[in-house]
Amino acid sequence: MSSAQGRKLRLGVIFGGRSGEHEVSVVSAQHVMAAVDRSRFEVVPIGVTRGGAWLTPEETQSQTDAPAPPFKKTLVDEAEGLLGRPQALSVLSEIDVAFPLIHGPSGEDGTLQGLLELARLPYAGAGVAASAAGLDKALMKALLRDAGLPVVDWLVMTRPQWAKDAAGLTQKAEAEIGYPCFVKPANGGSSVGITKAHSREELTNGIAWAFRFDRKLIVEKGVEPREIECAVLGNDEPEASPLGEIICEREFYDYEAKYLDSSTTLSIPAKLPRDCSSRIRALALDAYRAIDCCGMARVDFFLTPAGEVFVDELNTIPGFTPGSMYPRLWQVAGLSYSELISRLVDLGLERFEERERLAQG
Repeated sequence: MSSAQGRKLRLGVIFGGRSGEHEVSVVSAQHVMAAVDRSRFEVVPIGVTRGGAWLTPEETQSQTDAPAPPFKKTLVDEAEGLLGRPQALSVLSEIDVAFPLIHGPSGEDGTLQGLLELARLPYAGAGVAASAAGLDKALMKALLRDAGLPVVDWLVMTRPQWAKDAAGLTQKAEAEIGYPCFVKPANGGSSVGITKAHSREELTNGIAWAFRFDRKLIVEKGVEPREIECAVLGNDEPEASPLGEIICEREFYDYEAKYLDSSTTLSIPAKLPRDCSSRIRALALDAYRAIDCCGMARVDFFLTPAGEVFVDELNTIPGFTPGSMYPRLWQVAGLSYSELISRLVDLGLERFEERERLAQG
């Protein structure tokens, strides 16, 4: 399983998937496959359709080659489910290491990572538990709070609770969280399903909207912060990158602001006092360790005008185009996009070897 054995490693790049971030995943994967070090790796594209069907590498390549506007390219196939097309799933027996790039549920939540571990395949990025905790905002915030890290106040709701007592939960949110507040699906990314509420009507509408994406949501206290992000890379001795800041003219950093609004800019490195920057980078490493992360994560922060710092969330499969925050932060630190991909694969191989040693007793 090493290129030292005289051949290139077959790197399976897995992307697409059933979440609302399908198009983002496809774009990230196209860039990764184009930038991979071809002297080390043979790329095997593995697409997963919106219906959950796995495509063969040949089918995947034909679909990704088809022209489409950015963030509109979709992998399409009528068959559904993991076992619907076993000839496509069998590609896992032909690769040496996987690079998961499926954002959101069924890709970033530990399910895909668990499949790869059952298949005894090395893979880049966070493990099962950290992936699950990183995607579930309710679990993540509880872990961060229990680790003593600063997080804004939040309230968890489930769809059955809302159906049983919507009025009571609304009053609870108003009393404990207040306005403005954010309503977020617990499991999701790219700001899909998130709204900002300034009134009871906006709150109830936002809750109804968020429940279209998940059975659980959080209502989070609204603050008016600068949005600061830090890229973390590594296993047992992770490193924190320089910081970046999101400059957004919209009311908040929603899906349109992230991918469609040309006025949104990234300030890299962020213009911050040295002591503030050092404090945020240290918190990023603490948050990374709090969910027992490995490989990579982008850690997002709120910085208030009063100088308060709050950990917002961790993204264990962050956006990964060359223009995305995570790769750009490492580029500022001197690690190129191609080198970053190789480093992540090496970290995945390192963690796999550790798991194998432990399994042998």
